[in-house]
Amino acid sequence: MYNYIVIEGNIGAGKTSFATRFAEESDARLILEQFEENSFLPKFYEDPARYAFPLELSFLADRYQQLKTQFTTTDMFKPFTVADYFIFKSLIFASRNLEQLEFGLYSKLFTIVSSVVPKPDLIVYLYLNLDNLKKNIQKRGRPYEQNIQFEYLDKIQNGYLDFLRQQSDLRVILIDTNEIDFVERDNDYQWMKDVILQNYPLGMHRIQKPGLFPGLY
Repeated sequence: MYNYIVIEGNIGAGKTSFATRFAEESDARLILEQFEENSFLPKFYEDPARYAFPLELSFLADRYQQLKTQFTTTDMFKPFTVADYFIFKSLIFASRNLEQLEFGLYSKLFTIVSSVVPKPDLIVYLYLNLDNLKKNIQKRGRPYEQNIQFEYLDKIQNGYLDFLRQQSDLRVILIDTNEIDFVERDNDYQWMKDVILQNYPLGMHRIQKPGLFPGLY
């Protein structure tokens, strides 16, 4: 059994929805990213060049503080921990959003911060194509997200996939969720839950529900 599971994905992939239900039904400790409290986020979508660096710094500080607080406090009554983000997403987003000099400085800070945060036993990446990501973003209706472009979603998706393919020391499962609905269809959710609770060797594993067409990833 895994002690620390991370549910990851692009913007609009449904990671918070899945992580919340999965943790509740498993009686696990749940860690949710508090991104809506970040005052730089709406400003970044209006003017990325100006606000990318302070946004990424503030996210890194917030994620570090939250994870450090959570993992220095043990909960003997929770069998494991589920989070809807991995601290390395900070590096992934920064690599796509920052200029070279800014990213160089950011990387040094990230190395210091990330070294004291535990790595997950399993990373679950919810893969959705760009059209479905955009539909989910529009459906949930956050005003500052409505102008997110396909190019930005594609940039972030490629950042995640490039990073995850290189992680030979982590367990990563990439689940194609394009043709399933784990929010509205219980059988889809249960299938995903069963998939996640299986044992996996280190490395990246691509998974698709039987009977579906191959995904484009």
